[in-house]
Amino acid sequence: MNERIRLEVIRMSYGGASQRRIARALGLARKTVARILKQHELQRSGTVVRKTTRRPRLLDPYEETIAELLERYSDITAVRLHEELVRMGFRGGYTVVKDRLRAVRPRPLVKPVVRFETAPGVQAQMDYSPYTIHFASEGVRKVYAFSYILAFSRRQYVRFVESQQLATTLREHVRAFEHLSGCAASCLYDNMKVVVAGFDGSQPLFNTRFLAFATHYGFQPRLCRPYRPQTKGKVERPFHFIETNLLNARSFSTLEHLNEVTRAWLAEVADKRIHRHTQKRPIELYEQEKPHLLPLPEHPFDTSEVVYRTVMPEGYVAYLQNLYSVPWNTIGSLLPVRITETELIAYKPDVDVNPLARHELFPRAVSGKKRTDKKHRPPTSLRHRLELLRKRFAELSDTAGEFFDELVRRKRFGKDEAYRILALTTTYRVEDLRSALERAFRYRAFSLSAIERILAAQAQPKTTRETLSEKAREQIDELLRQTPIEPRSTKEYQNLLEPGVNDDEKKDDNNEDLDDV
Repeated sequence: MNERIRLEVIRMSYGGASQRRIARALGLARKTVARILKQHELQRSGTVVRKTTRRPRLLDPYEETIAELLERYSDITAVRLHEELVRMGFRGGYTVVKDRLRAVRPRPLVKPVVRFETAPGVQAQMDYSPYTIHFASEGVRKVYAFSYILAFSRRQYVRFVESQQLATTLREHVRAFEHLSGCAASCLYDNMKVVVAGFDGSQPLFNTRFLAFATHYGFQPRLCRPYRPQTKGKVERPFHFIETNLLNARSFSTLEHLNEVTRAWLAEVADKRIHRHTQKRPIELYEQEKPHLLPLPEHPFDTSEVVYRTVMPEGYVAYLQNLYSVPWNTIGSLLPVRITETELIAYKPDVDVNPLARHELFPRAVSGKKRTDKKHRPPTSLRHRLELLRKRFAELSDTAGEFFDELVRRKRFGKDEAYRILALTTTYRVEDLRSALERAFRYRAFSLSAIERILAAQAQPKTTRETLSEKAREQIDELLRQTPIEPRSTKEYQNLLEPGVNDDEKKDDNNEDLDDV
C-alpha cells in the first residue's frame, strides 16, 4: 500500500469523514479503508501487527506494461488498457483492470440526465468535433471528426476531415447516407454557418445550397437550441466514446490511416457494443430502423464547388496556397474552376464542355507547391508571357495596351502588377477597369496602386459571377450539375421550413432539450 494513500486515509478519518466517503474520494475499496484504519488503531494501542504475505495477482506480470502505458497515455481508459493487456496475453477480466486504474485515478461523479427517444427513421443528428493529432508521417495536424448518427438505433458514421467547409459537409453527408443506406426524415444541427446563414428574428435562414441539398434527399434540417448541448446529446456523447476508445492509446501515421482504422472501428466496435442506454447493439436496432429510412435518390447531389481565378503571368491558377498550371495562352483570362474532393478542373471562359486542365489536388495541409503539365508551358517563357499579357490589355483598349507598355518599361516588377491589374476583373466590371486604365494613362500614373485608387473612387464592386455573360452562366450551371435537379414547387420549400407536425413530432419538439448525453 502506498504510504501517501495510507496517511491520507488516516487524515480524512480524523477529519470526520466516513469510510464510504474516504473510499469514494480516494478510489479505494471500503474493505481497504477499514483495514488501514484498523491497523492504525492497533499500532496506536501497542499491539503487534503481523504482516501477511500478499497472494500473487493476475496483473502482477503486467505492472511494468501498465506503468509504460500510463506514462505514454495518461488518459488511457480501463477499456483500452484491458484491450492492450489481452493482446499481450492477459487472461483476466475487465473489472480487475478497472479497479487498478481507479486506485490511480478516482472516478468522477456523473450528473444524471433525462433522455428522450425518437421513433425509427424520424431523426438523425450531425456535428463536428476538432482534434489535434500527432501523425507519425505528417506531424501535428488539426482535424475534425464528422459524425452522423441515427437517433433510434445509435448507429453512426464517422470520418475525419481537414475542414468544416460546405463542400466537405455535403460530401460527408453523402458518404453517411451511403454507409447507412438511407437518411432520417430530419436531422438536428447546431447553428453552424454552413447550414444556417443567419436569422430573421427567430426564423432561421438556411444556406441556399444546403437547402437545395436537403430537398434533393428529402430530409428536413432542424436547429437545436443555442447553448443547450443536451438537445443534441445523441451525437455529442459519441465524441467522448471516440476520444476514449478510438483515439485513446493509439498512434496513426497519416490521416488516411486514421480513417482506415475508423472504418474498422465502426464495424467491429461501435456497431457491436452494448449501448449503455438502449442496452442493445446499434447494428441490431439498425435492422429495425433501416426500413423506415428515406431511400436515396438515383443520383447523388453534386458536392463540387466552383471558384473563378485569373490566370497568373506564369500560367498558373491558385487554390488554397498552391498553384496549378493551365495552357499558357490563357494568361490573364478569368477562368471558372471546378473543385471536387480530389481534383481541380479548369474550363475556358466561355465554358466549353472540354476542360482546359485537370489536376490532382494537393492535400489541404500542403502549401506553396505547384502542379505543372508540360503541355501547358509556352515555347519560350518570358517573351510569350509578356506578349500574351499585352494582348489582354490591348483587348480592353488601345490606351490600355499603351499603359501596359509603360508599366513594364518603368517598373522592375511591372508584369506582376499587370497580372494583378487584370485580376481586378474578378471584382470590377470590365468597362470600369478600362475607364480606370485610360484615366491613369492620361495622368501618367503607371502603377497598380493608381488603378486601385481610381476604381475605389469611381466604380462599384460586383460579384465574380456577375462578370460572366448570361450565356456563360447558363453553361456553367449545366456543366457543373452532373444530374440536373428537377424544379420543386414553392410549396415544397415552404413545407420544409414550416412542416406540419403530427402528435409524435409535437412531442419531439416539446422534449428535444431532454435528449440523452
